[in-house]
Amino acid sequence: MKLQTTKENLLKGIQAVQNAVSTKNTLPILSHILLETHKDGIRLTATDLEIGVSAKVAGEAQEDGAITVPARKFSEIVKELPAGVPIQIQVKKGQSISIEAGKSFFKLNGLLKDDFPQLPDFQTQGGKNIESVKIPQKNLKNMIQLTQFAMSHDESRYVLNGLLFSFRGKVLKMVATDGRRLAIIEKHVLDSGNVSRDVIVPMKTIQELNRNLTDSGDVLFFFKENQVQAVIDSIQITSRLIEGEYPNYEQVIPKKTKEELKLNTQDFLQATRRASILTSQDSQSIKINLIKDRMIITKNSPDLGEAREELEIDYKGTDFTIGFNPSFLIDVLKNLSDDAVQFGFSDPEKPAVIRSGDDYTYIVLPMQVN
Repeated sequence: MKLQTTKENLLKGIQAVQNAVSTKNTLPILSHILLETHKDGIRLTATDLEIGVSAKVAGEAQEDGAITVPARKFSEIVKELPAGVPIQIQVKKGQSISIEAGKSFFKLNGLLKDDFPQLPDFQTQGGKNIESVKIPQKNLKNMIQLTQFAMSHDESRYVLNGLLFSFRGKVLKMVATDGRRLAIIEKHVLDSGNVSRDVIVPMKTIQELNRNLTDSGDVLFFFKENQVQAVIDSIQITSRLIEGEYPNYEQVIPKKTKEELKLNTQDFLQATRRASILTSQDSQSIKINLIKDRMIITKNSPDLGEAREELEIDYKGTDFTIGFNPSFLIDVLKNLSDDAVQFGFSDPEKPAVIRSGDDYTYIVLPMQVN
């Protein structure tokens, strides 16, 4: 194996795959990056057996071959190499590579490719094309940003530790919930074919997708048994899917709410943020009072003090008081781009609803307030 590239190109490839490197000490080779050269070019791959990320690196593949190298040391070496000079990498006898850039030289011991887990081939299966769907990156990025914060971090509720992707024709619905809030977004996506399936994509994979998505181009998804692969430009993200049945989320969406308010998104966000300053671990809720044409957000903490925010609104209903964990409101409001949101409620003990446009719904459970 022999290749020539630049520091910039190599660092870009390392940064693309490094989050998939295993941090556990179960199999030493999982802490390595697979470095390959072949007729298609130079490619870096990392995996922790749950997720695998592969990235093509711009450069010249001068001799075919493959070897794995310790991810951390390889990254540290490349970061410190001089800029503006070509980097030459080739396999030496045994299981090591030489790295040369200008007058800098390193020899780094690696391991043979044979023991490195092979990522599945998603292009064909038994001579037939695998199901695939193409989505504009900008759309997918927006949908992830409006749902991912509602995923559960509770490992005992494993099926909720990811995002539900529900494909129906040219429509994609994404759902996330942790049992206390629920985020749903539904959009028509281009070139999605006739795929009809529900898959639960793990949290780590969602984070990798979000990290690599841009505002231009498409992402291509391939589905295979209990796995999915997302191709974003020169990067391939391969992941296991969460197996299990996602809860029937539609039954918790209120068909209608007693009151509906139209609120300025930024005003609501900033007032909630300021009131939340005086929350604590033992006292997490803020109180929202609705009276004629006013919303008053307060937080009274005996140990810290008191906060009060007032918003002018169009409200003609009866006086109403409800409490929320402010983080659950802030998470959604800071990610919405619309100037205004619909805020619906019926009872201090029933879920409230935040809607934005025709395609986004956020359900949040209230908290008791003193």
